[in-house]
Amino acid sequence: MASVSAQRFVVRTLLSLPAPLLRLLSGGGVVYRGGRTLDPRLQFLAAGAARAPAMTTLSPEEARRANTQGLAALGGPPEPGVRTESVSIPNGAASIPARAYRPENQDPAAPLMVFAHFGGGVIGDLETCDTFCGILARIARCPVLSVEYRLAPEHRFPAGLEDVLAAYRWGRDNAARFGAPAGRAAIGGDSMGGNFAAIVAQELKRAGEAQPDLQLLIYPCTDVASETASMTTYAEAFPLSRAMMDWFMGHYMGPGDDPADPRLSPVRAPDLSGLAPAVVVTAGFDPLVDQGEAYAKRLKDAGVPTLYRCYDSLAHGFTALTGAVPCADTACREIAGLVREGFEGRIH
Repeated sequence: MASVSAQRFVVRTLLSLPAPLLRLLSGGGVVYRGGRTLDPRLQFLAAGAARAPAMTTLSPEEARRANTQGLAALGGPPEPGVRTESVSIPNGAASIPARAYRPENQDPAAPLMVFAHFGGGVIGDLETCDTFCGILARIARCPVLSVEYRLAPEHRFPAGLEDVLAAYRWGRDNAARFGAPAGRAAIGGDSMGGNFAAIVAQELKRAGEAQPDLQLLIYPCTDVASETASMTTYAEAFPLSRAMMDWFMGHYMGPGDDPADPRLSPVRAPDLSGLAPAVVVTAGFDPLVDQGEAYAKRLKDAGVPTLYRCYDSLAHGFTALTGAVPCADTACREIAGLVREGFEGRIH
């Protein structure tokens, strides 16, 4: 099997071809759906993925291996000027693995960002969001604490959520260890991590605790029972399809779990007032795009300072594609800049 570096070279060489040729090699013309045009590099990656076994045919263990192998060739290099440290977060009799990112240009006034990776609660690990966390640390000038929460089906709902909540509280209480203001933290995540981040803010409100400085929700799953239009329009999207959402939730939720529970579907919480200022980001070619937009609207309507942005030509999971899709890299850097704006109080 070719080395990861060789795979990266091949992938990046192919993806540097002109857009018309990439579309031709993908077996079609421009992909236009729901008023949006898919980036030709994502179109090419989707065509290649269609030749591999669908994730829905794999066991969770097989899906984890496939995810790790697939993303290894697509992520960007480590962000310069950012050092990392392995961290073990105490959690009762167990511990939660984590990774801290500290930028050379860290702002001592910036809070710690606790971040949860994507993966439907079933796949993913600290490597899944490694490049993005480095980008976030350097551009937002803040320390980042990436959390490796427990995965389903070995640990179903609410195990992963409870890990992220525990990690947030620990990070907040130990923020000074990472050069951040004591007792302050932000919460963030993408996809299922975004689901966790939104729910953490709600759980803190229910517990009467102070809100995070900011909540960063990137293509979040906010309604696991969603029947919005995008679930149909982008039902066959790459890399997340409606069938894959069903596969993830089938492993994540137990037979007695209610999809309308706000700890599964945060958009269904009756009152969103008083939550932390939010940066909500969606991808255009994503079954979840309507969910993210709906949650941003509900936050705004509840008086929460919220900045919403949709990257129309991108697809779900783009935070892990920075080494292969230039506009994904650009988007990730813009998102980190929005977080910086949020830290500076410039979200209204």
